[in-house]
Amino acid sequence: MNAPTEIKYFPLAQLQAVLKPIDQASGLGNTFYTDDQYFKTERDAVLSQDWVCVGFADDLKQNSTVRPIDFMGLPLLITRNREGALQVFHNVCSHRGMKLVQEAGEIQGVIRCPYHSWTYDLNGALKGTPHVGGINQHKDERVACERHGLKALRSHVWMGMVFVNLSGTAPEFEEVIRPLTDRWAQFLGPDSYSLMTVPREGGAWSVEVNCNWKLAVENYCEAYHLPWVHPSLNSYSRLEDHYNIMFGEQFAGQGSYAYNLADVEGTSLPTFPSWPADRMRNAEYVALFPNVLLGIQADHAFAMMLQPLSANRTVEHLRLLFVGNDAADEPSYAASRQAVLNAWRVVFSEDISAVEGMQAGRQSPGFKGGVFSPEMDVPTHYFHKWMARRVLAHGQQHAGEA
Repeated sequence: MNAPTEIKYFPLAQLQAVLKPIDQASGLGNTFYTDDQYFKTERDAVLSQDWVCVGFADDLKQNSTVRPIDFMGLPLLITRNREGALQVFHNVCSHRGMKLVQEAGEIQGVIRCPYHSWTYDLNGALKGTPHVGGINQHKDERVACERHGLKALRSHVWMGMVFVNLSGTAPEFEEVIRPLTDRWAQFLGPDSYSLMTVPREGGAWSVEVNCNWKLAVENYCEAYHLPWVHPSLNSYSRLEDHYNIMFGEQFAGQGSYAYNLADVEGTSLPTFPSWPADRMRNAEYVALFPNVLLGIQADHAFAMMLQPLSANRTVEHLRLLFVGNDAADEPSYAASRQAVLNAWRVVFSEDISAVEGMQAGRQSPGFKGGVFSPEMDVPTHYFHKWMARRVLAHGQQHAGEA
């Protein structure tokens, strides 16, 4: 069944304009950045259909710990069980829908619902149902505990990030990430991912930004803004040293031939064993759609999760990853680790005025999605097209169900 000419919250003409060749295309319109109702629809239409990052493994450093998170209004719960395995559940009691866990921390025994005291173990199994069959009748054959455990989500941990697929319909994570790991094999080889370690201290940074999450992705994808927004970075990794990256279904960004923070800041860190000796100044910065920003350099990597709070608020969570435990925690590398963290904090802080300025501009009816530079904005257009296809597919599906 053909989609109608207009679907509520899906301006069809705007979406089709995004898919045109870049020199004829316009970007996503203001609704896609400012409308709270669309924000909820986007959660279900786009982010829930793919693998989305919802946290970091190092948020739960010890076994028998839990961490509640909010994903665009959905209460979720990351658990690390007594054996150290990570899982993600809906943070809601199977009995009457009470939110189970309010704060992160250690679980000494079981997860207990604050409403009727139903209890669950850290694998999600329902263990206790007090008075379920009447006073002092704590079991009832009419309520089968094995059917009413916590509802688990498909989850996967990669590069220290915890991914979930809410719809349960996305391809296997290994299939989704393979185009990136194949590309980065030239730098990281087959083993470097297992060597990446977040330091116990000084490897994390978060900042709340008054913008839609998509603007952070768009800004990350292109190097066009470097001379004006990042003058210090541009002094050694110049605009002309960069190249556009687009590959696979959901990867786009930029690379640099001239990254040399080690020289600029005087850092001295171990490098990845497989990194080519003749390419030590190469670096690549790739967005994994929808909400992950990744960067690799010879002596460290980073991962940023974008946590959408509302149509115009996003939290950026950064993790630095160094080569093995020595670089991550050895006191002799402390100054170098701090210099790396400081450098990236400056870069990402400089981006705040840009993305918040774009968010403010999207309140204007004079902006209709903008235009793209046919050379400099190719990765950003790549992301817009990915978004437009996802939203159009959702609209067509629901039109067929109507």
